[in-house]
Amino acid sequence: MPDFGKLTEYLESLNEKYGVPVCDMIVYHKHQPVYRHMCGYSDAEKTIPVSSRDMYWIYSATKVITCTAVMQLIEQGKIGLYDDVDKYLPEFANMNVADNGTIRPAKRKIRIFDLLTMQSGLTYNLNTDEIKRVLSETGNKASTREIVRAIAAGPLAFDPSERWMYSLSHDVLAAVVEVASGKRFSTYLKDSIFDPLGMSDITFRMSEEQRARLSAQYRYDFNSKEFVLTNGENMFVVSDEYESGGAGIACTVDAYGIFVDAMCNNGVGANGARILSGESIEQMRTNWLSGQSLEDFKKGGKAGYGYGLGVRTLIDKSKSRGPLKEFGWDGAACAYVLIDPDNNLGVFMAMHTLMFVTAYFEIHPTVRDLTYEALGLG
Repeated sequence: MPDFGKLTEYLESLNEKYGVPVCDMIVYHKHQPVYRHMCGYSDAEKTIPVSSRDMYWIYSATKVITCTAVMQLIEQGKIGLYDDVDKYLPEFANMNVADNGTIRPAKRKIRIFDLLTMQSGLTYNLNTDEIKRVLSETGNKASTREIVRAIAAGPLAFDPSERWMYSLSHDVLAAVVEVASGKRFSTYLKDSIFDPLGMSDITFRMSEEQRARLSAQYRYDFNSKEFVLTNGENMFVVSDEYESGGAGIACTVDAYGIFVDAMCNNGVGANGARILSGESIEQMRTNWLSGQSLEDFKKGGKAGYGYGLGVRTLIDKSKSRGPLKEFGWDGAACAYVLIDPDNNLGVFMAMHTLMFVTAYFEIHPTVRDLTYEALGLG
């Protein structure tokens, strides 16, 4: 029998050790939810204990879903992995590169592959003059396509495929999905992932009822070493109509848990619905970086990992209790995603704490290893 005692003790210690206000974690093994633990409070006054109905901004955990959608469309022949992006988004046809104070034409075009692997040369700047202009012109109602068009107006940081940089690449992929599918991004996800798996309470735009269930969101203050309450907004959602493929989703832990369960069972949900083939998942969790790009990624501090098609993937077994190619990602408010098809193991954890870097370098790896230890896997 699994013994999650150490994991529970560790999660319970996070408040005392670091002041972490809230934590909610679920573990799936072979389509069964074998562990669930919640600690802390969902409100700032600390009167309402955390609940399974609480909503969280998952920020970059959105990326795993976005890349799954792209892989679906590749399977359907509607997108080619090595297609030039300008086949779908003409604004990316003639990109420039900022090179030592000068602007020059890019040596090559951005491909879908470059967007998936974060080797596009794009940056993570949502505060450019072009984006400000389109927001002003639309009265803060710029669509995904309009924002992505503005993203394309700026110069690249390097030539595509030459380096790795965390960027708005997956936001651009949301626009590619819209063009390739003929649907709004949120509609595509609902029709192709959320509804087939039976995922409710997952959305880009919360209803009033869902927003009332949004867990209090905090920001870690490096000076006071305390968590400060935020206004609860998502800073990556730059307009009312923008659906960020990189950071735009809010959901419950239960909802995302259903997704990781399907992904760790080779794309098949507990209800029998298939959202992706095992072959596509294998492509996602293959490390595609080498040379300078891999060195760039390693500077981010994810010990033992390389980067696949939108996900970290374990390439050094000595750094983890998990197996090679265990994959996933995380989010700006410390959400954590682990998907392990070899053991049919899926993990999702929400914390709702911004700027808390300890989560990425200590808490997430510890939670991972204690989960494997509890289940006797590795």
